[in-house]
Parts: sequence; C-alpha cells; structure tokens
Amino acid sequence: MIDTHAHLYAEEFADDRTEMIQRAIDAGIRAVILPNVDQSTIEPMLELEKKFPGYCFPAIGLHPTSVGENFEEELQVMESWLSKRKFIAIGEIGIDLYWDKTFLKEQVICFETQLTWSLEKKLPVIIHVRDSFEETLQIVEKYQGKGLRGIFHSFTGNEEQAVRILNSGNFKLGINGIVTFKNSGLKDVIRNINPENIVIETDAPYLTPAPHRGKRNESAMISLVAEKLAEIYGIEINDVISKTTQNAINIFGEEHFD
Repeated sequence: MIDTHAHLYAEEFADDRTEMIQRAIDAGIRAVILPNVDQSTIEPMLELEKKFPGYCFPAIGLHPTSVGENFEEELQVMESWLSKRKFIAIGEIGIDLYWDKTFLKEQVICFETQLTWSLEKKLPVIIHVRDSFEETLQIVEKYQGKGLRGIFHSFTGNEEQAVRILNSGNFKLGINGIVTFKNSGLKDVIRNINPENIVIETDAPYLTPAPHRGKRNESAMISLVAEKLAEIYGIEINDVISKTTQNAINIFGEEHFD
C-alpha cells in the first residue's frame, strides 16, 4: 500500500515517530507521501525524509488555510525550495472556505500560481477542497487539456462532482477514514466510482478511521480504509491494495517506488 497523504512530521508524533513508521512498514505500507503546509513544516518534513529515504516522499506547497496577508512571502519560500531540489508533488494546495473566507482572493492567487508550477515542473498536484468545490473546479477546469494530474485529497463529494473532477484532468480521488464513518454517505458514492479512479490515504494524524475515531491516526491504519473499500466493491482486499497502489504509482511516477 501507499499512503498518498500523511503529515507524519506533525507534532502529534513527536514522542513515537520512529515506532509509528515501523508500524506502517510492518503493516505493508511501502511508501508515504508527505504534503507540506507552509514554511514552518518544511524543515521537519525534510528531516523525516532524511531519516527514511525512499520511504517518506515530501511534496512542497502552501496549504489554503495558511494563506494570509503574508501569502506572497510564503509563495516565495515554496518557489525557492522548488528550485533547490526535487519534490514528488506540489501540495497541499487548494481552497478552503470552511474555516475562514477572509482570504478567498489570495487563496485563488496561490492556487493558480501553484498549479502553474506543477505544469512547469511536470509534477502532480495534491488538491485540498473544503466547502469550496465549485470555486476549486472552476479553476482546475481552466487548465483542462494542459496536462494537470494529481489527487483530490479527502474526497467527500457526490457522484456528479466526482465525474467533473475525473473529466477535468488525470486525477484520482483520495479516500481516507471518512469512508468508514457510520453516518458517512461517501460509501454510496464510491460504489459507483471505478476503483481505477481511487487512491487511499490517511491524512494522519487526522481523520482516524472507525473503530478508532477520537484517537490519533497513523499510516498503519490505512488498512482499515482498504478493508472498507473491499467491502463496498465486493472484492478481495488484495485487489483493492493492488489497484490503489498502481493508481498512486501512475500519478506520482514509478521511478520513486522501485
């Protein structure tokens, strides 16, 4: 399995980070993608890559909830790092109108700027959408046919929205612990989406799958997401693992996962 989205550099793992990653390895997770948040998370993210080379793969980007008055400075930091070394993706980027709508205009500027970087560098994008589906898709659809590829992280939309995403570029839907929640309608949507279009993720330390809700999430728990998908599709869990792993490799590039 590949955990296509986890913040394993977060403070929540300060006391047992090495042990937590060993549990992921033991659980069959062959790689973890680390999306960045802002300039404060770059150093701990790269330290983790250094400690687990070929296992933890950092992405670079400015998270929409970190977009504020200093957004231009933050973007400059991201761009400078992008010119210094290689990253597996541009992310986590997007639009978030759940927490605050104050900087919507700035979020749009940051999102479009970073989408442009992804095309210039031929890198996939990791897109965050929260209470902003229409705003996000209107932007992404402007790039249709230009070669955008990536993952719509933590997909919770309906079937019509899934179709729009999949028609707007070479995208996969990131499915995490939300699909295991008792009152989540996501499983009814997923049932009608071809597994070819899905990757699995944790968003650790957040969105812990049932039956562990309320506890800290970690990469090893991605197996619970795979189990739920196997149940939804009525197929063997090994088929889910094989398909979602290949989907992730197709997006991020097989050269990383030899």
